[in-house]
Amino acid sequence: MVRFLLIIVFMPIVVSSAAAAGGDTIMGAWLNEEGDAVIEIFKCSDHYCGKIVWIKEPDYPSSDAKQRGGKPRLDDLNPDAELRPRPILGLRIMNDFRYRGDTEWIGGTIYDPKSGYTYRGKMTLVSENTLHLRGYVIFSLFGRNSTWTRYVEKHH
Repeated sequence: MVRFLLIIVFMPIVVSSAAAAGGDTIMGAWLNEEGDAVIEIFKCSDHYCGKIVWIKEPDYPSSDAKQRGGKPRLDDLNPDAELRPRPILGLRIMNDFRYRGDTEWIGGTIYDPKSGYTYRGKMTLVSENTLHLRGYVIFSLFGRNSTWTRYVEKHH
């Protein structure tokens, strides 16, 4: 009887730990579908977030109309003017995703600095190295998909 009670008492702890480990499988660096940015997904409290850790063109080109050539790219398209001076490199673009179980993370938001829009989102780990994202405004039906691949830095 004591063994049975111990199992019942400690089972939620074991299940919770297993769920957390499963949720952590999404952590790491991901190359976006366009191949021009790497996003690092990390744990933020009990949720998952992501920030841009590499971009193909981190600086404005010399032909920039606002004469910012050679300076770091900023969050120019953000609808909040106070946030536009933020550099794109290091920008946190994913917030508050919760591990739903199996291979799905839900309830978060994804900010697209290329458009200035923030989408609600969900993510599905299709395989160890393939992540499917769905960003939408109100309903998942109205949105767009993107597929990211796990980024492995190549050393020469």
